[in-house]
Amino acid sequence: MNAMKFTAMACIALAFLMLIAGCTQQTGTTAVTPAGTAVPTAAAPIKELKIGYQPSTHQMAEITAMEKGWWQQDLAPLGVMNVSDKVFPSGPPEMAAMQAGELDVAYVGAAPVLTALATGLDAKIVAGANSQGSDLVVRNDLDYKGPQSLKGTTIATFPAGSIQDTILKDWLKKNNLVPDKDVFIKGMAPGDAVTAITAGKVDGVFLPTPSPSTVVNQGKGKIVVHSGEMYPNHTCCVIVVSGKLIREHPEVVRQIIKTNDRAVAFNKANLDEAASIYAKKTSANLTDVKSSLEEWDGSWVSDPNIIVSPVLDYATMQYNLGYIRKSLSKDDIFDLTFYQTS
Repeated sequence: MNAMKFTAMACIALAFLMLIAGCTQQTGTTAVTPAGTAVPTAAAPIKELKIGYQPSTHQMAEITAMEKGWWQQDLAPLGVMNVSDKVFPSGPPEMAAMQAGELDVAYVGAAPVLTALATGLDAKIVAGANSQGSDLVVRNDLDYKGPQSLKGTTIATFPAGSIQDTILKDWLKKNNLVPDKDVFIKGMAPGDAVTAITAGKVDGVFLPTPSPSTVVNQGKGKIVVHSGEMYPNHTCCVIVVSGKLIREHPEVVRQIIKTNDRAVAFNKANLDEAASIYAKKTSANLTDVKSSLEEWDGSWVSDPNIIVSPVLDYATMQYNLGYIRKSLSKDDIFDLTFYQTS
């Protein structure tokens, strides 16, 4: 009888301890109340928001927002203690950094995002940054009359998997030229590519602005094809945010889009000042920056809804080029809800 009483009392005590644990237990972003109702818990404040970008006028909005102090100003009320940015030569290394957890936000070409998503990156495109805006520049003495004029030449562009690499190779194939057989493609950073053509090491470059203007203004080449002629209205750069930021700080994601739009509006209304801000930040030649903005075929585009189709085209191109081994859907790539509610 005493044994039975002891067992019963032990069971009651165990149940009581489990109830107490249930009242205070937290899992993920929810806590269990005594009534058994799950309620959200406050996410930890963001000590540092890390943004990646590249030295291209395609991503001037990020640079303007940083140099004007708008990122910090707009995000501080949401608990973001500090905002920093880091420059990358092209999209593939930028996406490698994001996959390593070194970036929360990236201004980057859409194509390398797809490569990263196909290999497990936890992130989504939430807004556009720009469309078009790259140029094929060839040596002044190259008699360019069309794509077939490139047979036997060597063209420098961004590394494999980048927007420029993807568009260039797809365009060559559509014009019956086999990449790396009829036309040799060398992947390199923009500064290295500019140096290569000015030194006569390559026959041409396919780069985003302002690099083409740098080559032309140095008298080392001529623009023969705009990227919009290769692929009309193509998407180039986008804004990507980590899945962690989306899940834990959706209000920060919405504000990132608002601040980007603020910077885009400023750049369009104050082109000379925006060019000066960009040149100072990137150590670019101001004349090259201004002339590139006057001559480019690009535009700054924020609405992600209008870039869905071309980005899905890139996914098909990359699959056909062997850069990705799985098909990606719209839902795999985008979260359009933030732009719609920002």
